[in-house]
Amino acid sequence: MRQAWRCSGLRWASDGPVLVWGGGRRSPLAWGKQVAFGVVDGGVRTCVGARGHDCPVRAAVSGRSTGARCEECARLDRAHSVAADTIADDPRPYHVYLAWFGPGMVKVGITRVERGSVRLLEQGAVTFSWLGEGPLMAARRAEELLRAALKVPDRIPYAGKRAVRAALPGPGERVAEIEELHARVGRLDAWPESLRRAPFEPVDHTDVFGLAGIPAVAGVVSELAAGGVVSGELCAAAGPDLHLATGRGVVVLDTRLMTGWELTGVGGEAGLTVPVREMREMGERSVQDGLF
Repeated sequence: MRQAWRCSGLRWASDGPVLVWGGGRRSPLAWGKQVAFGVVDGGVRTCVGARGHDCPVRAAVSGRSTGARCEECARLDRAHSVAADTIADDPRPYHVYLAWFGPGMVKVGITRVERGSVRLLEQGAVTFSWLGEGPLMAARRAEELLRAALKVPDRIPYAGKRAVRAALPGPGERVAEIEELHARVGRLDAWPESLRRAPFEPVDHTDVFGLAGIPAVAGVVSELAAGGVVSGELCAAAGPDLHLATGRGVVVLDTRLMTGWELTGVGGEAGLTVPVREMREMGERSVQDGLF
């Protein structure tokens, strides 16, 4: 009987994406690598808990949930997050940033300075630049200023990000949109005094994500299911998404769907037997999960 593992999700390191498993096991990913696993037959997806603690009742959760938490654990996790604005006295410094995901898709966000650019990798930002650095509440005010004065959103739907990755414009166009917006931010009078402005210094993740020359996406895994199999050759990765070349074209797997399941290894010849939604069926826009 094959050993089963619980996936803790995708993590981004300086040298690329890594799948992390219960017990600390790590699986570095590389372009051309075969990604193949099966969901334990008869298994049930269970809540991953909150704030580093297991769910006390091991509640069953929906296969379509990217959070993989029951209602109570989701509430607890949210209540202690920066996004919930419940930790205004956080003494750590924060960055405010502009992130570009494709033409017309720019967002503003904040992240702890100590995390560097990891949050941008986690979101799948193709290009980004810092706007400023300072206390949490000043960063929050700057974020709200951009939303109110310049209509810059703080969320970009993942459906939109996935749809454009195979047809991104050249480096000049990728930078131009956030450069122009960065300059407009610099002319705003209401910028918080305690937030130190940052110069425009764009960082591009196209090579880090392996996006150059990738094929268009044919479909997106909508959920895993007991007894199902996922198998494909990794051709790109951005944010939580793995772009897998399969017999039915390139299929995107959101690795957040893997958490909460018992998974096991399968042979490389295995196919793709989980539900997949074709891109032409996906007219609606999904909503990105919390910022932090």
